[in-house]
Amino acid sequence: MALLRIQGGSILNGEISASSAKNSVINLIAAALLADEPVTLLNVPHLRDVSTMIELLGHMGVVVVINERMQVDIHANSISSLKAPYELVKTMRASFNVLGPLIARYGEAEVSLPGGCAIGTRPVDQHLKGLRALGADIEMKEGYVRGTVSGRLKGAQIDFDFSTVGGTEHLMTAAVLADGVTIMENCAKEPEIENLAEFLNVLGADVRGAGTSRIEIHGVERLHGGRFEAISDRIEVGTYLIAAAASGGCVGISNALPQHNAALLSKLREAGADIKVEDGRIALDMKGRRPKSVNVVTGPYPAFPTDLQAQIMTLNCLSQGSSSIQETIFENRFMHVPELARMGADIQLQNNNSVALVQGVAELVGAPVMATDLRASASLVIAGIAARGETTVDRVYHIDRGYQQIEERLQRLGVDIRREAS
Repeated sequence: MALLRIQGGSILNGEISASSAKNSVINLIAAALLADEPVTLLNVPHLRDVSTMIELLGHMGVVVVINERMQVDIHANSISSLKAPYELVKTMRASFNVLGPLIARYGEAEVSLPGGCAIGTRPVDQHLKGLRALGADIEMKEGYVRGTVSGRLKGAQIDFDFSTVGGTEHLMTAAVLADGVTIMENCAKEPEIENLAEFLNVLGADVRGAGTSRIEIHGVERLHGGRFEAISDRIEVGTYLIAAAASGGCVGISNALPQHNAALLSKLREAGADIKVEDGRIALDMKGRRPKSVNVVTGPYPAFPTDLQAQIMTLNCLSQGSSSIQETIFENRFMHVPELARMGADIQLQNNNSVALVQGVAELVGAPVMATDLRASASLVIAGIAARGETTVDRVYHIDRGYQQIEERLQRLGVDIRREAS
């Protein structure tokens, strides 16, 4: 176990480059199971979730080779097991998305029901409904989902009951090898979905309309190999921008794809940040000013992302004025509130804990705090940077799931932070 020890009062200043998107890469790894030739993924981030996904494929007998430049070569023809065990799937729910590709290519699979961050119920019913529509026989027994199909999956009409990112990604990968045409309606529109479609098409798939509510997939006989690099991580970029704003600092982030963070940039400008966007680089300068409070309602892309809700709450804790933050995606995603309160934040929860009313305070005070999930841990790091005194953030294995070398990158921006054994 490890913790992060932060000496507060730093003002972020400097330049970093965005990492590849975790939420894209883990789906690209799952989709590589569809190819009958080697697939190469470039500039893969060194993260716990990525390692878990690679370990899962290795457990199934897939040959995975990683070099020092974090180039990952995947050759699925060596697969020897079509079972994804609980011990691996429980740690990250996205690993459940190997089910569809395995059924599509091999005709059967057995995958544990997923785990991941404890931020509320995230059912897989839309995944299973879609796989059944494609012709798979699905049964659940003793915590596992077993899927089989006689012959090939068949193209179908799939209407999601609600916009689901994981469901859209999962069924897109299953449908690319189905006979005929699949139409998916009410799809999620996240950039990572467009990125997955681009990857599948590089391998020979025919996916149209990704990034809109209607995706059309013309099934193909096979997918070949190819090389691909994921988009940059908009949540990582957003986290560092918020950290800079909370500290009154000035940072530049290259390879940032600003169009993917339009909702956040609008809120940061409202908070008083001077933001310039040019050639994929985002520059934020608070000019030493204290931020102004901003009201936020999370929602599906392109609305304000739930994965930046905890971080923007920390900004509001330090801002001038009062604000409201409404979480509409997940229940139980305010677990960082008691930890921020330990540092002197003034937050009241209302409406069955779906709305947080935040009164800005002049300063937070360093304290020992504990991470409860991936994005909550980032909010506590931001709070520690801005606080007076020392903060320790325990259980940082959560943050290692989604932030590559966070202490080294923050040190580069002038933060006094180090990792220690707890």
